[in-house]
Amino acid sequence: MKPSQLYALNESIRDLDYVLAAYYLELPKEADVVEKAAGMAMGQTIGTWVPVPGITDEMREKHMGKVVNIIDLPPCDLSTQVQTETAAYLIQLAYPVSNFGAQFPQMLVTLLGNDASTSAQVKLVDLQLPRSFVGEFRGPRFGIEGLRRLTGEPERPLLLNMIKPCTGFTPDVGAKIFYETALGGVDFIKDDELLGNPEFCPAAQRVKAYGKASDAAYEKTGHRAIYICNVTDRADRVLDNAKRCVEAGAKAVMVSYAAVGYSVVRALSESVGVPVLAHYAGSGPLFEGVASGLSSPFVTGLFPRMAGADLIMMNTPYGGYPLKYQKYIQAAHQMSLPYYHLKPSMPIAGGGVHPGIVERYVKDLGTDMILGAGGSVQGHPMGAAAGARAMRQAIDAAMARVPVEDAAREHEELRAALERFGRDG
Repeated sequence: MKPSQLYALNESIRDLDYVLAAYYLELPKEADVVEKAAGMAMGQTIGTWVPVPGITDEMREKHMGKVVNIIDLPPCDLSTQVQTETAAYLIQLAYPVSNFGAQFPQMLVTLLGNDASTSAQVKLVDLQLPRSFVGEFRGPRFGIEGLRRLTGEPERPLLLNMIKPCTGFTPDVGAKIFYETALGGVDFIKDDELLGNPEFCPAAQRVKAYGKASDAAYEKTGHRAIYICNVTDRADRVLDNAKRCVEAGAKAVMVSYAAVGYSVVRALSESVGVPVLAHYAGSGPLFEGVASGLSSPFVTGLFPRMAGADLIMMNTPYGGYPLKYQKYIQAAHQMSLPYYHLKPSMPIAGGGVHPGIVERYVKDLGTDMILGAGGSVQGHPMGAAAGARAMRQAIDAAMARVPVEDAAREHEELRAALERFGRDG
């Protein structure tokens, strides 16, 4: 086998139809990392751990992976500089797009299946996708501009509430909660991820009941709260759930991407004519391992965006989950920074969101984002409508660059929220 069939320099391959994947791995210091990387390049494409008949030079040229780079961590060039029993590396491999095409399932199997799931403990930490590959994905149908047109709010951060309690109630009970919350001026009200399409609270019935509640609140306030219905279910039921909900009047739907898979989100986005919210529920096991899985900004940011999510619920470092600040910011960037032709998705900051932390989120993410407040709305000491008003008052203060404590002197609801939930989390 020629070296050029198995190895390549970055400059010679970056503009070709290859996906470039970088992995972190640790090996015993005496192990041959070149051999390990070469084995993965073959094992993730045409080969296996032993020689097999039938592999031709043409197959190697067109379909075999290539080792592009190996980086020592720390950057050691002498064997005497490795003082520990293990050595850490970043290895960069290139996979031909023709092996899997423009789809998530086989791409993920190529990136993290076979060797990466049987004989090599690696974590995928970087991914560079060629324009030709991403060009086959439509991405968000509405994106940030479409969501702003839908809400009629051109500048400020949008406000979303997730109904609490999470589940266990009927549509009529949920509609009462919806109405009280909508009176406070929220832009979106969604189901909690724990409420799908159970018999005691069918999704399509919720759409009708919540639609009436939205109309009633609009008549009183002149502000429309848009319901986002959770359609997460078995793969063969998600699209039908969405269709029934849209027929019942839903203006947006929600799905938990880690539970149903990115390809189901993609099918949903391409077939339903309303914005799609992608929720991170259940995504933790995909990125929490140090020596397995893949980096969280891809799990929670880029892949949902490629699949077509217009809104993406994300975790943050402020709600009790130990997410690194860097990863939170990178995930938001993967959702919203320019990326080929894809429209930007709108990040939703969730988990422990309350009026006292609004200013920090605006500083972190800017104004093209959504604040997902649950307990601080339903748990406000003056009721859900007051909780929503307190969030809106904090948003207005942040937009006007007024310290939230100063704004609280003018607003009873905001003052009560700061007393109850504190400042900055």
